[in-house]
Amino acid sequence: MENFRFHNPTKLIFGKGQLEALKTEVPLYGKRVLLLYGGGSIKRSGLYDQVQTLLAEADLFVVELGGVEPNPRVSTVNKGISLIKEHNLDFILAVGGGSVIDCAKAIAAGSHYDGDVWDIVTKKVVPTSAVPIGTVLTLAATGSEMNGGSVITNWEQNDKRSFGSIYTYPKFSILDPQLTFTVPRDQTIYGIVDIMSHVLEQYFHASENAQLQERIGESILRTVMEVAPKLVNDLENYAYREAIMLNGTFALNGILSMGVKTDWATHMMEHAVSAVYDIPHGGGLAILFPHWMEYVAATKPEKVAQLGVRVFDLHTEGKTEAELAAETVAALRAFWTSIDAPQKLADYNINDEQLDLMAERAMVAPTIGNYVPLTKEDVREILKRAL
Repeated sequence: MENFRFHNPTKLIFGKGQLEALKTEVPLYGKRVLLLYGGGSIKRSGLYDQVQTLLAEADLFVVELGGVEPNPRVSTVNKGISLIKEHNLDFILAVGGGSVIDCAKAIAAGSHYDGDVWDIVTKKVVPTSAVPIGTVLTLAATGSEMNGGSVITNWEQNDKRSFGSIYTYPKFSILDPQLTFTVPRDQTIYGIVDIMSHVLEQYFHASENAQLQERIGESILRTVMEVAPKLVNDLENYAYREAIMLNGTFALNGILSMGVKTDWATHMMEHAVSAVYDIPHGGGLAILFPHWMEYVAATKPEKVAQLGVRVFDLHTEGKTEAELAAETVAALRAFWTSIDAPQKLADYNINDEQLDLMAERAMVAPTIGNYVPLTKEDVREILKRAL
């Protein structure tokens, strides 16, 4: 294990009927609120009216910014920054899924910076403060409700980047599984894939002696795989929604990455694909992760084989690590296919026309990933296999 410091300042408020906590939590941090949300589903579900009523009862001044994209744009971030400054707002309430929360984090950091917020997203500038954030989660997927990370797309440059800061952790996050009942089946599937992918990015690390982190990750994977097939066929089942929501939060709240050099190459590749083609993040991960795993197993099969034995219950007798790794890839692919996740980039009408651009955009460093560092040529080959 590497030396590490762990600190997660986000307060989780979990369970049925917890929305009322807005009246007590928001005033702890501000009186003038930017209410941020996505494409309008919170209005159709009635959540918007509930939130507005609670904020009014707390005597808070509210300015709205709706329409946050599934892959949030830096242009939307800039709109939010302008509203913060124009109305002297001192708190951001993100109501939605990971995209809305990610957008809130970029607005929060950018509002305390006089330059271009893209400097922060591309890590040219490190935030030293931010507007405080609270969240009401409506989609179990990214884990953004309990971490400081954010992913933002610059559509004009076909670039999608991530940044993180201790200053952009939400002060509180309200997680009521009932608020995810209206999430459509396809978005539910993408969320499940995203949760599992977050675990895998940290499971495939380049450190030693991290048994606890690995075992926690395996527990999350096994729980999600047990519940997911039931949930996708029973979308308003509270017990299933509850389990997936909590596992999604713990998949990326920092516990699995304590003391290990995590990978994240597959996420970087998916960011490149969706920066060019604007596809659903979870869909892209479902396509790319088995191909990444297969590719790196040719060099380093041991952790892939371990995953297969511990999570997919593969039998080891008479098999090499390479054979077990191949079975693991097949098992992961089969599970995601069984819940109707996409299998190839062609499912989104993506061909080889932009292969070089996607490979280039994935390379945020000379090599990406830690489990097996990948060059641009490696990335191009994995993307090619995923077509």
